[in-house]
Amino acid sequence: MLSRLQESDIKLLRVFFAVASCNGFTAAEPVLRMQRPNISAAIKKLEERLDLVLCHRGRGGFQMTKEGEVVFQETKRVFNAFDNFVFNLKSLHDDYSGNINLVLMAGLPLSIQLAVSRAAKSTMKKFDDIHISIQTRLYSEVEHVALSGECHLVLATYDMVKPESVTFHSTGHKCRGRLYCAPNHELAKYRDVDSLPQGVSISDYPAIRLSGLSTANYVENDTILNLKTTSDSYDGLMSAMMTGEYIGLLPDYMAKEQGVSLGLVPIANGNLYEFEHELFVMNGKNTRLNPVLRHCIKEISYFVCESQN
Repeated sequence: MLSRLQESDIKLLRVFFAVASCNGFTAAEPVLRMQRPNISAAIKKLEERLDLVLCHRGRGGFQMTKEGEVVFQETKRVFNAFDNFVFNLKSLHDDYSGNINLVLMAGLPLSIQLAVSRAAKSTMKKFDDIHISIQTRLYSEVEHVALSGECHLVLATYDMVKPESVTFHSTGHKCRGRLYCAPNHELAKYRDVDSLPQGVSISDYPAIRLSGLSTANYVENDTILNLKTTSDSYDGLMSAMMTGEYIGLLPDYMAKEQGVSLGLVPIANGNLYEFEHELFVMNGKNTRLNPVLRHCIKEISYFVCESQN
Protein backbone atom coordinates (compact mmCIF):
# COMPACT_ATOMS: atom_id res chain seq x y z
CA MET A 1 0.00 0.00 0.00
CA LEU A 2 1.28 3.48 -0.91
CA SER A 3 2.38 5.50 2.13
CA ARG A 4 3.97 8.48 0.37
CA LEU A 5 4.15 9.75 -3.18
CA GLN A 6 7.34 9.55 -5.20
CA GLU A 7 8.09 11.26 -8.49
CA SER A 8 7.59 7.96 -10.32
CA ASP A 9 4.12 7.63 -8.76
CA ILE A 10 3.10 11.02 -10.12
CA LYS A 11 4.12 9.92 -13.62
CA LEU A 12 2.06 6.75 -13.23
CA LEU A 13 -0.92 8.75 -11.98
CA ARG A 14 -0.70 11.02 -15.04
CA VAL A 15 -0.89 7.93 -17.26
CA PHE A 16 -3.94 6.68 -15.38
CA PHE A 17 -5.52 10.14 -15.48
CA ALA A 18 -5.13 10.29 -19.26
CA VAL A 19 -6.54 6.77 -19.73
CA ALA A 20 -9.53 7.50 -17.48
CA SER A 21 -10.16 10.86 -19.15
CA CYS A 22 -10.03 9.28 -22.61
CA ASN A 23 -12.10 6.30 -21.44
CA GLY A 24 -9.67 3.75 -22.81
CA PHE A 25 -6.09 2.75 -23.56
CA THR A 26 -6.27 3.19 -27.34
CA ALA A 27 -7.75 6.67 -27.13
CA ALA A 28 -5.04 7.68 -24.65
CA GLU A 29 -2.14 6.66 -26.91
CA PRO A 30 -1.90 9.95 -28.90
CA VAL A 31 -2.43 11.99 -25.73
CA LEU A 32 0.36 10.23 -23.84
CA ARG A 33 2.48 9.54 -26.94
CA MET A 34 2.91 6.03 -25.63
CA GLN A 35 2.10 2.65 -27.12
CA ARG A 36 -0.61 0.50 -25.58
CA PRO A 37 1.73 -2.13 -24.02
CA ASN A 38 3.64 0.62 -22.20
CA ILE A 39 0.41 2.22 -21.01
CA SER A 40 -0.86 -1.13 -19.77
CA ALA A 41 2.41 -1.76 -17.91
CA ALA A 42 2.22 1.66 -16.24
CA ILE A 43 -1.36 1.06 -15.07
CA LYS A 44 -0.43 -2.36 -13.72
CA LYS A 45 2.52 -0.88 -11.82
CA LEU A 46 0.29 1.85 -10.36
CA GLU A 47 -2.25 -0.76 -9.24
CA GLU A 48 0.55 -2.63 -7.49
CA ARG A 49 1.72 0.57 -5.80
CA LEU A 50 -1.79 1.41 -4.60
CA ASP A 51 -2.78 -2.21 -3.94
CA LEU A 52 -6.03 -1.55 -5.81
CA VAL A 53 -7.66 -2.65 -9.05
CA LEU A 54 -8.33 0.59 -10.92
CA CYS A 55 -9.91 -0.66 -14.12
CA HIS A 56 -10.95 -3.70 -16.11
CA ARG A 57 -9.82 -4.11 -19.67
CA GLY A 58 -10.70 -6.89 -22.07
CA ARG A 59 -13.36 -7.94 -24.53
CA GLY A 60 -15.96 -5.90 -22.65
CA GLY A 61 -13.92 -2.76 -23.19
CA PHE A 62 -12.45 -0.34 -20.69
CA GLN A 63 -14.29 0.09 -17.39
CA MET A 64 -13.12 1.73 -14.18
CA THR A 65 -13.79 0.11 -10.82
CA LYS A 66 -15.34 2.02 -7.92
CA GLU A 67 -11.86 2.40 -6.46
CA GLY A 68 -10.62 3.64 -9.82
CA GLU A 69 -13.33 6.31 -9.91
CA VAL A 70 -12.24 7.59 -6.50
CA VAL A 71 -8.57 7.63 -7.50
CA PHE A 72 -9.48 9.42 -10.76
CA GLN A 73 -11.43 12.17 -8.97
CA GLU A 74 -8.70 12.67 -6.36
CA THR A 75 -6.03 12.71 -9.06
CA LYS A 76 -8.00 15.32 -10.97
CA ARG A 77 -8.12 17.54 -7.86
CA VAL A 78 -4.39 17.17 -7.24
CA PHE A 79 -3.40 17.91 -10.84
CA ASN A 80 -5.77 20.88 -11.08
CA ALA A 81 -4.32 22.31 -7.87
CA PHE A 82 -0.79 21.75 -9.17
CA ASP A 83 -1.59 23.43 -12.50
CA ASN A 84 -3.04 26.39 -10.62
CA PHE A 85 0.11 26.60 -8.50
CA VAL A 86 2.30 26.69 -11.63
CA PHE A 87 0.02 29.30 -13.24
CA ASN A 88 0.17 31.52 -10.14
CA LEU A 89 3.94 31.08 -9.89
CA LYS A 90 4.39 32.19 -13.50
CA SER A 91 2.30 35.27 -12.75
CA LEU A 92 4.87 36.39 -10.21
CA HIS A 93 7.33 36.58 -13.10
CA ASP A 94 4.82 38.34 -15.37
CA ASP A 95 4.52 35.14 -17.39
CA TYR A 96 0.83 34.76 -18.25
CA SER A 97 0.91 31.41 -20.01
CA GLY A 98 -0.54 28.10 -18.94
CA ASN A 99 -3.91 26.56 -18.14
CA ILE A 100 -6.92 28.25 -16.57
CA ASN A 101 -9.34 25.89 -14.85
CA LEU A 102 -12.88 27.23 -14.95
CA VAL A 103 -15.76 25.47 -13.18
CA LEU A 104 -19.42 26.01 -14.09
CA MET A 105 -22.30 25.13 -11.82
CA ALA A 106 -24.13 22.16 -13.34
CA GLY A 107 -27.45 23.02 -14.94
CA LEU A 108 -26.75 26.59 -16.04
CA PRO A 109 -28.81 27.64 -19.09
CA LEU A 110 -27.42 27.16 -22.58
CA SER A 111 -27.21 30.94 -23.11
CA ILE A 112 -24.85 31.23 -20.13
CA GLN A 113 -22.75 28.30 -21.30
CA LEU A 114 -22.37 29.89 -24.73
CA ALA A 115 -21.44 33.20 -23.08
CA VAL A 116 -18.67 31.41 -21.18
CA SER A 117 -17.41 29.86 -24.41
CA ARG A 118 -17.21 33.30 -26.02
CA ALA A 119 -15.39 34.69 -22.97
CA ALA A 120 -12.92 31.81 -23.06
CA LYS A 121 -12.26 32.37 -26.77
CA SER A 122 -11.73 36.10 -26.21
CA THR A 123 -9.29 35.45 -23.36
CA MET A 124 -7.26 32.89 -25.32
CA LYS A 125 -7.13 35.26 -28.30
CA LYS A 126 -5.83 38.15 -26.20
CA PHE A 127 -3.13 36.21 -24.32
CA ASP A 128 -0.63 33.94 -26.00
CA ASP A 129 -0.29 30.32 -24.85
CA ILE A 130 -3.35 30.37 -22.59
CA HIS A 131 -5.62 27.33 -22.54
CA ILE A 132 -8.91 27.15 -20.66
CA SER A 133 -10.33 23.95 -19.20
CA ILE A 134 -14.07 24.06 -18.44
CA GLN A 135 -15.64 21.61 -15.99
CA THR A 136 -18.98 21.36 -14.22
CA ARG A 137 -19.76 20.73 -10.55
CA LEU A 138 -22.90 20.34 -8.50
CA TYR A 139 -24.41 23.35 -6.76
CA SER A 140 -23.44 21.99 -3.34
CA GLU A 141 -19.79 21.74 -4.41
CA VAL A 142 -19.08 25.17 -5.88
CA GLU A 143 -17.99 26.87 -2.65
CA HIS A 144 -15.62 24.04 -1.79
CA VAL A 145 -14.15 24.03 -5.30
CA ALA A 146 -13.50 27.78 -5.14
CA LEU A 147 -11.78 27.40 -1.77
CA SER A 148 -9.79 24.26 -2.46
CA GLY A 149 -7.51 25.66 -5.16
CA GLU A 150 -8.72 23.04 -7.65
CA CYS A 151 -9.68 25.78 -10.08
CA HIS A 152 -9.09 29.45 -10.76
CA LEU A 153 -12.66 30.63 -11.26
CA VAL A 154 -16.16 29.32 -10.57
CA LEU A 155 -19.34 30.55 -12.26
CA ALA A 156 -22.41 29.80 -10.17
CA THR A 157 -25.48 31.22 -8.51
CA TYR A 158 -25.08 31.66 -4.77
CA ASP A 159 -27.72 32.30 -2.13
CA MET A 160 -25.91 31.58 1.15
CA VAL A 161 -24.03 33.92 3.49
CA LYS A 162 -20.86 34.79 1.58
CA PRO A 163 -17.69 33.45 3.26
CA GLU A 164 -14.82 35.92 3.62
CA SER A 165 -12.45 33.37 2.12
CA VAL A 166 -14.17 33.63 -1.29
CA THR A 167 -14.26 36.69 -3.54
CA PHE A 168 -17.51 37.27 -5.45
CA HIS A 169 -17.61 39.16 -8.76
CA SER A 170 -21.15 40.02 -9.84
CA THR A 171 -22.07 39.32 -13.46
CA GLY A 172 -25.13 41.54 -13.20
CA HIS A 173 -27.38 38.58 -14.02
CA LYS A 174 -30.01 37.02 -11.74
CA CYS A 175 -31.66 33.63 -12.08
CA ARG A 176 -35.30 33.63 -11.07
CA GLY A 177 -37.48 30.66 -10.19
CA ARG A 178 -40.54 29.42 -8.36
CA LEU A 179 -42.53 26.36 -7.29
CA TYR A 180 -43.33 23.77 -9.98
CA CYS A 181 -45.00 20.41 -10.19
CA ALA A 182 -45.59 17.67 -12.78
CA PRO A 183 -48.69 17.88 -15.02
CA ASN A 184 -50.16 14.81 -13.28
CA HIS A 185 -49.71 16.27 -9.78
CA GLU A 186 -52.84 17.22 -7.84
CA LEU A 187 -51.70 20.87 -7.63
CA ALA A 188 -51.31 21.20 -11.42
CA LYS A 189 -54.98 22.18 -11.69
CA TYR A 190 -54.13 25.41 -9.84
CA ARG A 191 -51.68 26.65 -12.44
CA ASP A 192 -53.89 29.50 -13.68
CA VAL A 193 -55.03 30.93 -10.36
CA ASP A 194 -53.12 33.59 -8.45
CA SER A 195 -53.30 31.74 -5.12
CA LEU A 196 -54.35 28.38 -3.78
CA PRO A 197 -58.01 28.05 -2.74
CA GLN A 198 -58.91 28.23 0.92
CA GLY A 199 -58.46 24.86 2.56
CA VAL A 200 -55.60 23.81 0.25
CA SER A 201 -52.31 23.90 2.19
CA ILE A 202 -49.02 23.64 0.32
CA SER A 203 -47.44 21.98 3.36
CA ASP A 204 -49.68 18.93 2.84
CA TYR A 205 -47.77 17.98 -0.30
CA PRO A 206 -44.32 16.30 -0.22
CA ALA A 207 -41.54 18.44 -1.68
CA ILE A 208 -38.00 17.79 -2.85
CA ARG A 209 -35.09 20.12 -2.16
CA LEU A 210 -31.78 20.80 -3.89
CA SER A 211 -28.76 19.85 -1.81
CA GLY A 212 -26.88 22.98 -0.75
CA LEU A 213 -29.70 25.42 -1.40
CA SER A 214 -30.48 27.68 1.57
CA THR A 215 -33.45 26.62 3.69
CA ALA A 216 -34.76 30.20 3.46
CA ASN A 217 -35.85 29.46 -0.11
CA TYR A 218 -38.38 26.93 1.16
CA VAL A 219 -40.13 29.29 3.58
CA GLU A 220 -42.86 31.75 2.57
CA ASN A 221 -45.19 33.61 4.94
CA ASP A 222 -43.98 31.38 7.79
CA THR A 223 -45.01 28.27 5.83
CA ILE A 224 -42.22 25.83 5.09
CA LEU A 225 -42.48 23.29 2.32
CA ASN A 226 -42.94 19.70 3.37
CA LEU A 227 -39.41 18.61 2.43
CA LYS A 228 -39.28 14.82 2.22
CA THR A 229 -36.26 14.08 0.04
CA THR A 230 -33.20 15.66 -1.57
CA SER A 231 -31.50 15.72 -4.96
CA ASP A 232 -27.94 16.81 -5.73
CA SER A 233 -28.86 18.42 -9.07
CA TYR A 234 -31.73 20.19 -10.79
CA ASP A 235 -31.86 17.39 -13.36
CA GLY A 236 -32.33 14.82 -10.60
CA LEU A 237 -34.86 17.08 -8.95
CA MET A 238 -36.92 17.29 -12.15
CA SER A 239 -36.82 13.50 -12.56
CA ALA A 240 -38.21 13.05 -9.06
CA MET A 241 -40.89 15.69 -9.70
CA MET A 242 -42.01 13.91 -12.86
CA THR A 243 -43.12 10.94 -10.76
CA GLY A 244 -45.99 13.18 -9.73
CA GLU A 245 -45.14 12.63 -6.07
CA TYR A 246 -43.18 15.81 -5.33
CA ILE A 247 -43.32 19.54 -5.84
CA GLY A 248 -40.07 21.51 -6.02
CA LEU A 249 -38.30 24.80 -6.70
CA LEU A 250 -36.81 25.21 -10.15
CA PRO A 251 -35.11 28.09 -11.97
CA ASP A 252 -37.37 29.42 -14.71
CA TYR A 253 -34.71 28.77 -17.34
CA MET A 254 -34.83 25.02 -16.60
CA ALA A 255 -38.61 24.99 -16.76
CA LYS A 256 -38.44 26.74 -20.15
CA GLU A 257 -35.51 24.81 -21.65
CA GLN A 258 -36.34 21.30 -20.39
CA GLY A 259 -39.56 21.53 -18.43
CA VAL A 260 -41.72 22.57 -21.38
CA SER A 261 -41.33 19.17 -23.06
CA LEU A 262 -42.03 17.51 -19.71
CA GLY A 263 -45.09 19.65 -19.09
CA LEU A 264 -43.90 21.08 -15.79
CA VAL A 265 -46.43 23.46 -14.28
CA PRO A 266 -45.81 26.61 -12.19
CA ILE A 267 -48.20 26.37 -9.24
CA ALA A 268 -50.62 29.25 -8.61
CA ASN A 269 -49.55 31.22 -11.68
CA GLY A 270 -45.95 31.05 -10.50
CA ASN A 271 -46.64 33.20 -7.44
CA LEU A 272 -45.48 30.68 -4.83
CA TYR A 273 -41.99 30.55 -3.32
CA GLU A 274 -40.46 32.85 -5.92
CA PHE A 275 -36.69 33.26 -5.63
CA GLU A 276 -33.94 35.29 -7.28
CA HIS A 277 -30.34 34.12 -7.13
CA GLU A 278 -27.48 36.27 -8.41
CA LEU A 279 -24.92 34.77 -10.76
CA PHE A 280 -21.32 35.27 -9.63
CA VAL A 281 -17.81 34.55 -10.78
CA MET A 282 -16.09 33.27 -7.64
CA ASN A 283 -12.49 32.66 -6.64
CA GLY A 284 -10.72 31.68 -3.45
CA LYS A 285 -8.70 34.41 -1.71
CA ASN A 286 -5.57 32.33 -2.35
CA THR A 287 -6.05 32.67 -6.12
CA ARG A 288 -3.81 35.34 -7.60
CA LEU A 289 -5.94 37.47 -9.92
CA ASN A 290 -3.41 38.29 -12.61
CA PRO A 291 -4.34 40.20 -15.80
CA VAL A 292 -5.46 37.00 -17.54
CA LEU A 293 -7.98 36.07 -14.85
CA ARG A 294 -9.19 39.65 -14.50
CA HIS A 295 -9.77 39.82 -18.24
CA CYS A 296 -11.58 36.48 -18.18
CA ILE A 297 -13.88 37.67 -15.36
CA LYS A 298 -14.64 40.87 -17.25
CA GLU A 299 -15.39 38.96 -20.46
CA ILE A 300 -17.64 36.45 -18.70
CA SER A 301 -19.67 39.29 -17.17
CA TYR A 302 -19.85 41.09 -20.52
CA PHE A 303 -20.98 38.09 -22.56
CA VAL A 304 -23.41 36.90 -19.86
CA CYS A 305 -25.11 40.32 -19.88
CA GLU A 306 -25.09 40.41 -23.69
CA SER A 307 -26.71 36.96 -23.83
CA GLN A 308 -29.71 38.26 -21.89
CA ASN A 309 -30.45 41.14 -24.27
